[in-house]
Amino acid sequence: MNRFDLILKGGHVVMPWGVEEADLAIRGGRIAAIGDLRTAEAAEVVDCRGLHLMPGLIDPHVHLRDPGDPAVETIPTGTRAAVLGGLTAVFDMPNTAPPITDAARLDAKRAGLAGAAWCDVGLYVGATKSNIAALADLERQPNVCAIKVFAGSSTGDLLVEDDESLEAVMRSGRRRICYHSEDEYRLQARKPMFTTGMPHRNHMEWRDVETALLGTRRLMALARRTGRPAHILHVSTAEELDYLSDYRDIATCEVLLNHLTQTDEAYERLGGYAVMNPPIRDVRHLEAAWAAVRDGRVDCVGSDHAPHSREAKERPWPNTAAGLTGVQTIVPLMLDHVSAGRLSLPRLADLMGTGPARVYGALNKGRLAVGYDGDVTVVDMKRTRTIEDSWIVSPCGWTPFAGHRCTGWPMMTIIRGNVVMREDEVLGTPIGRPVAFADTGRG
Repeated sequence: MNRFDLILKGGHVVMPWGVEEADLAIRGGRIAAIGDLRTAEAAEVVDCRGLHLMPGLIDPHVHLRDPGDPAVETIPTGTRAAVLGGLTAVFDMPNTAPPITDAARLDAKRAGLAGAAWCDVGLYVGATKSNIAALADLERQPNVCAIKVFAGSSTGDLLVEDDESLEAVMRSGRRRICYHSEDEYRLQARKPMFTTGMPHRNHMEWRDVETALLGTRRLMALARRTGRPAHILHVSTAEELDYLSDYRDIATCEVLLNHLTQTDEAYERLGGYAVMNPPIRDVRHLEAAWAAVRDGRVDCVGSDHAPHSREAKERPWPNTAAGLTGVQTIVPLMLDHVSAGRLSLPRLADLMGTGPARVYGALNKGRLAVGYDGDVTVVDMKRTRTIEDSWIVSPCGWTPFAGHRCTGWPMMTIIRGNVVMREDEVLGTPIGRPVAFADTGRG
């Protein structure tokens, strides 16, 4: 008789080809069987009838702010938020204080995950004009998901804006590079047009569609010239999504939950709590983002979780800190979109499981398949719940989605066969590990 560590009984298993009612078993941290396991035994059996079993969902775009300001976010608090929200892994951005731009800082960041991270973590390395020669080595260090390039200025001190430096970055190494794509020259040229105290909706006028499109066009020309694969993060405009259709041989792209959920009405309703880079835009761009989700142009969905203190968010614009929380709310909100008929559960599993694993080369992640990590996000598509600030565990203590009622909610987060969250309770101690990626050291 087969014996396993954990059996999830009678759930609706979300596979790439559809949803099947089956049992799922995990042994030794890996998925060991999917099918009819009524005669099997396990140390733990969980009744999942009426629930959906999804691949362990990944947020490939978070800012855990660690090292940085523990009053805003830390690795323990941010990853705790992740598992409460149904995520089994996050990929953490490098614009910390100090930024992750060399091997010593990368080693320290990796070492700091042990006993602190509740979910698995992939690590970005930031590109600067002074570390270009080292990038080919840095991108192959254990647990590095990608090199991150800020081609337009955002939060932090990392910026590589000119074509000569961008091309040099692309020629240093060979893995896919991730870009914040805005044209820095247009941003700076337009900045004097705006003065302190102007309405927050001017944020989308300053960082306008042309700023985003110019940045992406420049990056695509350089990517073609160098043959270096690109991943354009947080694509926010209809024009960019159309333009990128002709670059599928060299480029993948991400759309944020925010750009699938919020429109410019949020500036009047939320004030500084709607300010992010690139900005929330009008409904035309939201509809274009959903069209790109439906026709396959979007490879990943992320949150761009970027917490700030309330004081920083409530400064007069344009001094308002740019960035919104999201790691704890992305799964409930995407499930709500499923319930509203905007996408299917298999497509959601693709956007937040298979897609990030493929784009970044994450090993044994993103699918429910025998031999893969025993990571499962268990969701109840009939559960309704309202997102509240009081639920948020990030120290900043707020979410731009407070008051949003969701249909569909994460009920369990399972990492390598360990139930780390069940019905809103975080269990045990932090067991998160650094994620392994193809073409890197294993760590």
